[in-house]
Amino acid sequence: MGKKKTPAAKPNENQSANPSSAALYKTVWRWHFYAGIMFAPFLIILAVTGSVYLFKPQIEQALYRDFYTVTPQSERVTPSKLVGQVKELYPDATITKYRPGESDSRSTEISLTSGSESMTVFMDPYTGEKMGELKDKDRIMDKIEEFHGELMVGTIGDRIVELAACWAIVLIITGLFLWFPKNKNKSKKKRSLAGILYPRLGKGKQILRRDLHAVPAFWIAAGMLFLVMTGLPWSGLWGSNFQTMATNTGAGYPPSIWSGSAPSSHVVRTKEVAEVPWAAENLEVPNSTISDFMPLPIEDVMYVARSEGMHPSYTISIPQQAGGVYTLSAYPPKAQDEATLHIDQYSGAVLADYRYDHYGFVGKAVALGITLHKGTQFGIVNQIFSLLICLGIILIAVSGLYLWWKRKPDHGLGAPKAPETGAKSMRLFLLVLISLGILFPLVGLSLIIVWIIDSVIVRKILAIKAFLNA
Repeated sequence: MGKKKTPAAKPNENQSANPSSAALYKTVWRWHFYAGIMFAPFLIILAVTGSVYLFKPQIEQALYRDFYTVTPQSERVTPSKLVGQVKELYPDATITKYRPGESDSRSTEISLTSGSESMTVFMDPYTGEKMGELKDKDRIMDKIEEFHGELMVGTIGDRIVELAACWAIVLIITGLFLWFPKNKNKSKKKRSLAGILYPRLGKGKQILRRDLHAVPAFWIAAGMLFLVMTGLPWSGLWGSNFQTMATNTGAGYPPSIWSGSAPSSHVVRTKEVAEVPWAAENLEVPNSTISDFMPLPIEDVMYVARSEGMHPSYTISIPQQAGGVYTLSAYPPKAQDEATLHIDQYSGAVLADYRYDHYGFVGKAVALGITLHKGTQFGIVNQIFSLLICLGIILIAVSGLYLWWKRKPDHGLGAPKAPETGAKSMRLFLLVLISLGILFPLVGLSLIIVWIIDSVIVRKILAIKAFLNA
């Protein structure tokens, strides 16, 4: 037989002796405990994949150096000729995008689809030679992004990630409540910041384990909340509804960006034809005025882009229909350089020009939040700062699980005992929980499911009730 473990201990030995406060404390602790047990693994996954994705520019530059880097020369091959060569190399493929490259030493990228497969062909803009090809499904950072956003299992994964992110907010709020020092009886002289702002090293292993979870959690709480809130706009349910609400309430694009009338018949959103900044995804795509003219060559579109001051990292999405438009999107490191243009494919007229300055307050805030979340807004400083937050999340998640495992009794889950008190004394906590459930629908749905399970199963089956300490 192994050594018997001690019963689950209290996370904060300074909790109040007041019965009502003690009940509230136990309730908050109990919710923090279960949320942590269930969602800590997902938070670790998000923090690990996020840490890697932060360094996407450096990683891709190292992985695809032979595809990206060219030797500048005095003369360039025309973009039309580059496109023509790719068409000859892939006669059955459809050219979908053209990316000129943001510097003289950068290759030109031409994207195409062939059957169900998408890939990018890298061309030397000086020699016109093909440097290589890369299938979308083989891009390592795309897989990291897919794992980060949806666990590589599509919509179900997206909902799980969103649920974990929303519950992380519950963990932060309940964790701060548990961390907050409550003993008001100590004199000023005896008060110490040990165990609050820094861990206690000489008070035994049990207290040290608690401090290695609670103290770092306090220091990174704001950063963790920031990453969660700036990541949610990408989520499938909350993010889509938030984006629609932002657009419909006037925080989207203003009518002044249109040259002429905005499209009024069949509405196509820009995100359906090109990869564009978040604030431009719901921008309606106008139509080209169909004429007897031939579509403009890529070089003329690039001339318009230079004339309009597009950031050099822009990509041209090529129209696939007679009434389609060239869509130019710049999604550069700094939010302030974002731009989305729709250009008539026959006349070259700029039909819509949507920049950061046009965004509403919400659009600007989200755009800035996204570039900060991705670590591009302030370069390496931003990357390191975000990396430290991610490492902090991993530390507190692992230390929390370790803390639970060491305190857990041999038999049972080791959950904090459910307080025997009515909802009246819990009204503040319940109000916060219900508010979070309304603000984040997946949290609300999961709360309903928990309540049903608790009422129908946990309270009816004594073995489960004892195991969960309910």
